[in-house]
Amino acid sequence: MLKKALESTLTSKESDELISAFDQIGNIIIVRIPNSLLSKKKIIGETLLNKVKIARSVFYQASDVEGDFRIRNLEILAGEDNTETEYKEFGCKFLVDVENAFFSPRLSTERERIGNLIQNGEIITNMFAGVGMFSIMAAKKKKCTVYSIDINPVASKLCEKNIKLNKLAGKVISINGDTSKIIKELLINKSDRTLMLLPERSDEFLESAINTTKNGGIIHYYSHIHADKKSEAGKLSEEHYFQVTSVESEILGSKIVRAVGPRYYQTVVDVKISK
Repeated sequence: MLKKALESTLTSKESDELISAFDQIGNIIIVRIPNSLLSKKKIIGETLLNKVKIARSVFYQASDVEGDFRIRNLEILAGEDNTETEYKEFGCKFLVDVENAFFSPRLSTERERIGNLIQNGEIITNMFAGVGMFSIMAAKKKKCTVYSIDINPVASKLCEKNIKLNKLAGKVISINGDTSKIIKELLINKSDRTLMLLPERSDEFLESAINTTKNGGIIHYYSHIHADKKSEAGKLSEEHYFQVTSVESEILGSKIVRAVGPRYYQTVVDVKISK
């Protein structure tokens, strides 16, 4: 879609260099632009704003998601310089800040999968909750209680707003702070199911996940895995989990969540632990 919209702006060679995928979140568009086309970023932004009718703003992603707060730098290319918007997914509404709090529209299939696995009556610890999307979708779908933790105060505040927006007060509990400390102080052996949605640091926090999960509970362990063959990524992620875990575990399943680079995948291993 992006290449087609820019046919009159870019040469054929430039079009081939352009990354065609972009994220549309509510009325905000976020685009990645290769270095060779940065001189035309304003034209690209204006063209997108004109072509995508519901767009209010177009931003260029100037950095990767970084740091403990999982934020990124965005540069306004066209439209309003406002990084907050409303996003809808599977009947839920979310206020998001696409620059100052972690949020990914590309995890929608995984959010639905987790929601379908949850059983009524479960207590869930969401260790890296961002604005609360997994937490709220779970509580909207099933009768459960979710402890929704994030160290980023902007993300936690948005989570609180999203809880009210979706009428889930008391079902989703937003907690701001370091997840390891919060688990140690409040949530030992509390959880029937634990989500570890920080794949680049899962090994570091696995012991905390084990601590919050009851005997017989389930951990969804996300990681980044290099695999020469796509079909091997799930098996490699299972092997890696067994290398780092400290408890007896039964693999319930594993899968690729999404590709994050050439031969590089975000994966999830669903495990039932025994203490």
